[in-house]
Amino acid sequence: MKAYLAELIGTALLIIGGAGAVIFGGGSLGIFGIALAFGLSLTVIAFLIGGISGAHVNPAVTIALALSGKFPWNKVLGYIVAQIVGAITGAVILYTVVTNVANSSVIINSGFATNVLSGGVSVISGSIIEIVMTMVLCLVVLATTRASWPQSSTPFAIGIALFIANIVAIPLTGASINPARSIGTALVSGQNIGSLPLFIIAPIFGAVLAYFIHIFVFGREHHHHEG
Repeated sequence: MKAYLAELIGTALLIIGGAGAVIFGGGSLGIFGIALAFGLSLTVIAFLIGGISGAHVNPAVTIALALSGKFPWNKVLGYIVAQIVGAITGAVILYTVVTNVANSSVIINSGFATNVLSGGVSVISGSIIEIVMTMVLCLVVLATTRASWPQSSTPFAIGIALFIANIVAIPLTGASINPARSIGTALVSGQNIGSLPLFIIAPIFGAVLAYFIHIFVFGREHHHHEG
């Protein structure tokens, strides 16, 4: 139960830190600042709950770890539910803050940090970038679960990976890389709900791809240790 609660809180913090940066400071922060907010949020979360739940805070990460035998399948659904509920919780907190701010409807109607294809970006382009950048994040996470990996550097590694993923993907899709992150902001604000399928399917596809590449490059590890 502790692990599920940790995932819920962690994913809520990711939304508050990352999507909060977009909603409150998006214009002044720019792509670099928003990417940094997401990346550093994940680093902080990994320090906070890494020892309790492994700090997945992302269904794609949970799926990649389960496929790789690093995480038990019987906990996958619970983790994903916790992550989605956490993302919704974080989005509700942000929404409550925004609705009590002047110009609230302007802030909410301008997208509320939801994921959507930017003008002129095709479904193919958006999907490819989401798949590839989620794959990068999941590959880094898988690397951190290996016996040879220095554990103390894990929060920095995954935070930097998410930062890079966001830097590349924000201009095209607003950077989902995480189905829970997309679901939370869309459901709570009611903005860009039609875009959700892409931001659920593409990151999961990226997770599966990461699993295959990881096995191809690193091979399977024989001793089993839980993430």
